[in-house]
Amino acid sequence: MLKRVFKAFEYRDFRMLWFGACTSSVGTWMQSVAQNWLVLELTKSPFLLGLDSFLGQIPIFLFSLIGGVIADRADRRKLLVGSQIVQLSCAFLLAALFATGTVRVWHILSLSFVVGLAQAFGGPAYQALIPTLVSPKDLSNAIALNSIQFNLARVIGPMLGGIALTKLGAAWCFGLNGLSFIAVIISLLLLPVRPIPSKGNSSVMTSMKEGLRFIERQKGMAPLIVIAFLMTMLGIPIMVFLPVVVRDVFHKGPEVFTLMLCISGAGAVVGALTVAAFGHIHKKGLVALLALILLGVLIIAFGMSTNLILSCVILFCSSASLVAVFAMISSLVQMIAPDEMRGRVMSVYNVAFRGGMPIGSLISGELVSNSSVGTVLAANGVGLAILGLFFLLVQRRVTDL
Repeated sequence: MLKRVFKAFEYRDFRMLWFGACTSSVGTWMQSVAQNWLVLELTKSPFLLGLDSFLGQIPIFLFSLIGGVIADRADRRKLLVGSQIVQLSCAFLLAALFATGTVRVWHILSLSFVVGLAQAFGGPAYQALIPTLVSPKDLSNAIALNSIQFNLARVIGPMLGGIALTKLGAAWCFGLNGLSFIAVIISLLLLPVRPIPSKGNSSVMTSMKEGLRFIERQKGMAPLIVIAFLMTMLGIPIMVFLPVVVRDVFHKGPEVFTLMLCISGAGAVVGALTVAAFGHIHKKGLVALLALILLGVLIIAFGMSTNLILSCVILFCSSASLVAVFAMISSLVQMIAPDEMRGRVMSVYNVAFRGGMPIGSLISGELVSNSSVGTVLAANGVGLAILGLFFLLVQRRVTDL
C-alpha cells in the first residue's frame, strides 16, 4: 500500500523537482501568513484583503493562455526558472520594504500582481512538465503527490511563518520565502534537457485557438474546466477569509490563525494521500463530484459554526475534500491532453482554476464587508453542493470519466 502511495517517487527527476517545489511552497506559505494578516492589520478592511488575493490571481486569468502557448513552444525548464527568479525578487523587495519601515499597502498589492504575472507563465509550464517526468500509468499518482507537497507546505509553512511573524517580524517571512525559491531553481537546472515541442508555423493566436478547439471537441473536457472555475470561486474563500473568521467569529489573534492554517494543511495532506493511494480507481469523475457535494456541505457547516473546536474539525475535513476534488479534476484533465497540446490545455485549465480564485475573493470580500463572513461562506457552500448535484444528475458527462 505504502509503495503504491509513493509510486511516482521511483522517478529520479520527479523526486528531485518535488523536493525543490516543496521547499519553495513552504516559503510561499510563510509569506502568505504574514501578508494576509498584515494587510488586515494595516487596512482593517476585508475588501482590501480580498483585493490583494484578486490582484495576485487575476494575471493568471488574463495571461495564462499566452503562457500555455509558450510552454508548448519553448524549453519549459527555462520558462519556469525565469518565473521563479521574478517571484524571488518580489519577495526580497517586500522584505526590504518591511525591514526599512517604508512599506505601504499599495506596495503589497502591486507586488502581488507581479508575482501573479510570473505564475501566469510558470504555471502552465510546470503542469505540462510533470507528466513528462513519469510514465502515463503513474500520472495520477504524480499529480496527487504534487498536491501533497503543496499541502504539506501548508502545514509547515504557516507554523514557521507564525513563529517568524510573532518572534522575528514580517521581513523574515518575506526574506525566507525569497531564499526558498533557490531550491526549486536548482532542481529545475538539474533536470535533463528535453526536446522542445514543435513550434510549427502557426501564430500564437492560431495555437491558442487550436487548444480551445481541442477542449471543445474532447468529451468531458469543457465540463471539467467549468467545474474547475466554479469550485475555486466558491471554495477558496474559506482560506482567503480565514483571518476574518479568526478575528470576527472567535475574536482571536495570529496564533489561532496559524493553528487553523496548519489544521487545514493537515487535512489537505490527508486528502491528497487518499487520492495518491486510490488514484487508479475507475469512475474518477463520479467520485470527484461526490467529494464536491461533500465539500459544499462541510463549508456550509463551517460558516454556521461558532465553536472553535468544531470549526477546526470541519476545516480539517473540508480541506481534505477540497484537495481531493482538485487532484482528481486536475489528473483527469492531464490524462486526456496529449503532450503536444498539454501546455495549452493546462493554460485554459489554469485560467479556470486560478481565475475563479480572484473573482470569488473579490465578490466574497465585498459581501463580507456588507454582511457576515459566516453567512457568505455558508452561501458559497450551498453553491458548491448545487454545482456537484447538477453535474451528477443533469449534465452527466463527467460521471463517465
